[in-house]
Amino acid sequence: MVAAECEPFAKTGGLADVVDALARALGQLGHAVDVYLPAYRGVQPPAGATSLAFELPTIDSATAHVRLLSAPVNGYRLRLVDYPPFFDRADYYVGDDGRDHPDNGARFALLGRAALEAMRIEGSVVDVLHGHDWHAAPAILLLRHRHRRPPGMASIGTLLTCHNLAYHGWVPRAAVASQLDLPADVGARAGVDLLREGILAADLVNTVSPTYALESRQPGGGAGLEDALGSLGDRYFGIINGLDTALWDPATDAALAARYSADDPSGKDACRAALCDELGLDGAGPIAAMVSRLDPQKGFDLVAAAAPRLLELGLRLVVLGTGDRRLVDGLRELAAARPSLVALEERFDRNLARRIYAGADLFLMPSRFEPCGQGQMIALRYGTLPVVRATGGLADTIVDADARPATGNGFSFGQATPDALVAACRRAAAALADPARRTLLIERAMRIDHSWARPAADYVAAYERAVALAAR
Repeated sequence: MVAAECEPFAKTGGLADVVDALARALGQLGHAVDVYLPAYRGVQPPAGATSLAFELPTIDSATAHVRLLSAPVNGYRLRLVDYPPFFDRADYYVGDDGRDHPDNGARFALLGRAALEAMRIEGSVVDVLHGHDWHAAPAILLLRHRHRRPPGMASIGTLLTCHNLAYHGWVPRAAVASQLDLPADVGARAGVDLLREGILAADLVNTVSPTYALESRQPGGGAGLEDALGSLGDRYFGIINGLDTALWDPATDAALAARYSADDPSGKDACRAALCDELGLDGAGPIAAMVSRLDPQKGFDLVAAAAPRLLELGLRLVVLGTGDRRLVDGLRELAAARPSLVALEERFDRNLARRIYAGADLFLMPSRFEPCGQGQMIALRYGTLPVVRATGGLADTIVDADARPATGNGFSFGQATPDALVAACRRAAAALADPARRTLLIERAMRIDHSWARPAADYVAAYERAVALAAR
């Protein structure tokens, strides 16, 4: 695997969680997995890491002196690509001015080149190169255009996983020659869209839920890549993400006021009471929570617009997140005016997030689009009923409890409007008001298996198919 992030070494979002959890799950199935990751500033190599030094000629005829630090971790081998001129920076992706580093194309091309060079030096017999998002596209492109011939690399299958189609990795034509070791006919006249070219070069491409795979082929649903994705036919598909069920387990979670499980969910009430005490909430009504980055994609503006009516329904609101503070201006004013009903925490706090998942009654995810999402899976694991917009992975994991009483595990709505969100929350509050139904839904939610076992098996099947395609 080649990736820009991997938990717990380098993380800004869910990509890191998926790379680590999938690598571990594959290791548990008996597969040998290497994860190539930049050695960013602050990333500490695991104890006992070995070092391999080699040189890579740069495009301007200079020499890059690269170290590869390797160590076994959690069932796979972490391989840190250490090149300080590219990776010893304050932020993984952006500079002090808040804009993308202008040499990001070269930086992540070096990550891919280092991975391929290490395979060549070591004589590795590799079945599959699995790239994650645009940062790994150069590795796939270089394998296709520059490294197809060396022994051991001729029939490597390639899979590119698109976790977020909104980020493409654009390199303008004036910078292509100095950043990317690719043929001149790769890309368009204006430059190289690395994600697009990676999609077109890979043997197989997937995204992280079946519904998002369908949505992203529709006009406006694929962030400008609809034509490229549509051209792949059945070589583009969705595999739903899993959840690290050891990391997210209310029966063992040390951050909680009380432990509980599907067999004995009584501790959830203690967690609810503790959350109310911590945040100064009046717990007389259902607690609806939202934990996410403050981004228009996540529908924070819908929650802010709906908030007065949600309070009229008797709900209490809890929001935890960082990002664009303008999205929660209305909630900030409401929290200041009615602190016993609204708690807004504009910060990143892992342990508070856990206490919110455990102590809330409802978990809001009114996303405009959502490739997969893990928040709803964590909420289910902690017995908190999701209220979601039926899009992407949310549509694949949440079954509306009113539409399908026998299997429902949450509440969903279609239109991205405050009215639709309020209507879904009204139905959810009614379900919670019925003690027998509340107990049934909580226990059903907690028994759902969203572990990585099934997705890992799906990825193995995809790897086998990629190998067969590469061998043709």
